[in-house]
Amino acid sequence: MSSPATIDADRSRAAHDVLRRVYGYHEFRGDQQPIIEHVCAGGDAIVLMPTGGGKSLCYQIPAIVRPGTGLVVSPLIALMHDQVEALEAWGVRAAYLNSTQSPDERARVEDQYRQGELDLLYVAPERLSQPGMREFLRQGSLSVIAIDEAHCVSQWGHDFRPDYLALGDLAEHFPGVPRMALTATATEHTHREMTERLNLASARHFVASFDRANIHYRIEPKVEVRRQLVSFIRSQSVDGPVSGIVYALSRNTVMQTAEYLQQQGIAALPYHAGLDAAVRAEHQSRFLREEGLVIVATIAFGMGIDKPDVRFVAHIDLPKSVEGYYQETGRAGRDGEPSVAWMVYGLGDVVQQRRFIQQGGGDRAIQLRQNSHLDAMLALCETVSCRRQNLLAYFGESTSACGNCDTCATPPEVWDGLIPAQKLLSTIVRLRRERNQGFGASHLIDILRGADTERIRKFQHTELATYGIGNDLNDAQWRSVVRQMLAQGLMLTEGDYGTLTLSHKSAEVLAGSTAVHLRHDVVQRASQSRKQAVAKRSASAGAPLNDADRDLFEALRTWRAATAREQSVPAYIVFADVTLRALAERRPRSLDELKGITGIGAKKLEAYGEDVLSEIATFEESVPAPADD
Repeated sequence: MSSPATIDADRSRAAHDVLRRVYGYHEFRGDQQPIIEHVCAGGDAIVLMPTGGGKSLCYQIPAIVRPGTGLVVSPLIALMHDQVEALEAWGVRAAYLNSTQSPDERARVEDQYRQGELDLLYVAPERLSQPGMREFLRQGSLSVIAIDEAHCVSQWGHDFRPDYLALGDLAEHFPGVPRMALTATATEHTHREMTERLNLASARHFVASFDRANIHYRIEPKVEVRRQLVSFIRSQSVDGPVSGIVYALSRNTVMQTAEYLQQQGIAALPYHAGLDAAVRAEHQSRFLREEGLVIVATIAFGMGIDKPDVRFVAHIDLPKSVEGYYQETGRAGRDGEPSVAWMVYGLGDVVQQRRFIQQGGGDRAIQLRQNSHLDAMLALCETVSCRRQNLLAYFGESTSACGNCDTCATPPEVWDGLIPAQKLLSTIVRLRRERNQGFGASHLIDILRGADTERIRKFQHTELATYGIGNDLNDAQWRSVVRQMLAQGLMLTEGDYGTLTLSHKSAEVLAGSTAVHLRHDVVQRASQSRKQAVAKRSASAGAPLNDADRDLFEALRTWRAATAREQSVPAYIVFADVTLRALAERRPRSLDELKGITGIGAKKLEAYGEDVLSEIATFEESVPAPADD
């Protein structure tokens, strides 16, 4: 009988063999190895790992190594096809069961499962809740159960899915099958909810750093949002069009922004829940398969998006929470290449989000939680220190200043805003006490700046003691003061029209007993390109290519695009950019040399090896030899 140590060593060798033979990788990254070995040995696991950190391999490899089929609970039916397609390209036996299939297709997959012919089976949580589904699963053998996007179990979270709550009893139905809960987005509170609601109290917890070092974070004040967006996108496309995602809050904004980008010559498509399902599927498919396409979307788009070469994520409206912002920006740069998370936000965003919370109909506890989420988001926007430090601190992680965000690259100037804050609050107090009136920011700014408007004349606000005492600041500066005071909780908004009112902190400001530090807004004249940004790279990205290797890299990209079109698959399923980069640098001349290139497993070597060698040889023949001195 083999000893436990021998068995563990065998499992470790088997996991490494799959990593190398199937996926073409030669080393595990981060915590991948201990996670995989723990699950292969039959242990339960909770895995918190950032997008692009190699989370999928943590359940895919145990599913291949252990006998039986790995069950993957995935929240988005629309993405299962692409996930399975990518696995099949690696030579992994994978399938899904969902409502898009015909009865014959489902019957074929069900039979494959019963016969033990699948390594991985993807299902949505809603299907797993259907009567008879668990009985069907007992007709085969499960190797591992992986609950992906497990933060969806959190009732306080931004992506709550009720059917995730029913996944906690899987241990009862399938005793002895190791279970995994995986996510890229979890605060300490969400982490606890995942553990409790999924009945994973005895699981081992693996928490990787949430830092995405290759992403450059930048937040700017919203001035002319569409023009700012076009300028930003063009700055990212100096070497040709790049893929990106633009997030907006409403369907109307999505449609209007996509149309505007198209008018400016930028290839863009809209995506939101109000579009016909066939249109949504087509737009998502095009985004995944085409290079240089921009998708403009509500948050209905994105969870689980596997496209590795998204070069930017832009927000033109303020996200509701840091969790949502982190998850959405995490869709950029999954390949480790320099990428940008860009956002514009203004006073209107703050007022709108507060109004949504007030009108949401939730009880006091829900509103307090939503306000705390928004407060954290505003703190990230208004910070004068490193944005990455602020972002990671929200998830309980500390780090030094990153050097790869706008506040590190150009530290904002801070000024003493006590006097302007007192002027504004005094105006609010006088209107309330003397006239029983309340107004939004625009009218209060007009009063402070001594404007001559019909509304001021109508209400005789020229008679107020504070009329005209703020004409030392222009309109944009005053709006910045209002926005930052709201973000710091120095005053509040109420009602449908964003009426400004006092908070519990206002009295200290009026009394001069607290400091009011405000940052000078800086509107970028021209947004930095990815090349100009400090943009740290992950270890997988390596150093920039030299000119000769860059030319070969582009030739290989052209070949990859043609191959992907011919096979009707996304380009990254053929090869990722990191593989093309390695090919361009090392220029292999034989199939044996190709085996050493990252990302080329046995199936891809067989499918593309000869073609790749031919492309490299053709390129080298076309390049003139250097002249003799």
